[in-house]
Amino acid sequence: MTRPKIIGLTGSIGMGKSTVAAMFERAGVPIFDADAAVRAMQGPRGELIAAIETAFPGSTGPEGVDRDVLGKLVFADKVKLAALEAIVHPAVGQKRAQFLAEHDGSPLLLFDIPLLFEGGGQAAVDCVVVVSAPVEVQRERVLARPGMTPEKFAHILGLQTPDAEKRERADYVIDTGQTLAKTEAQVVKLVKQLLNSSDSREG
Repeated sequence: MTRPKIIGLTGSIGMGKSTVAAMFERAGVPIFDADAAVRAMQGPRGELIAAIETAFPGSTGPEGVDRDVLGKLVFADKVKLAALEAIVHPAVGQKRAQFLAEHDGSPLLLFDIPLLFEGGGQAAVDCVVVVSAPVEVQRERVLARPGMTPEKFAHILGLQTPDAEKRERADYVIDTGQTLAKTEAQVVKLVKQLLNSSDSREG
């Protein structure tokens, strides 16, 4: 039996990556969401709370990590950010290994990785799917979020690999600048295509 084919799903802010990830899940593809794993480990009684509180006193409470407090502590401090990553990244790696072991028999698996190119994550996947939409659609979606400002949006974009470059480096692009039904049709078609290519790898 061959190992599962691993899809890396990524996309810039406001491109609809979470929506598309849910569509892959509905199409029967198990999903590992690194952000969700981190949120769980930093939430109430999460396994990273003690280590984070020790490294950043006052950054946790009964609800787990106070993301605002922790964010302010590490936002502009590379040393502190590296210290936080040294706590979080190995734990996420462990969860990912657990996920791979649990789904060893699946033909396809999906890793939802927001900063896939920025963190060099493409080396760990078999193919990269980029979620993309026209710039004006992206802007409208992001600025509709509570607490979002044009300045914050510009800052986030500055930290991310440009959408045009992501599309160029992708193996497949899912266009979310249209109806949800049309987007889901693209996902279903791609899953079938990837399953067929997995079958031919086995043969």
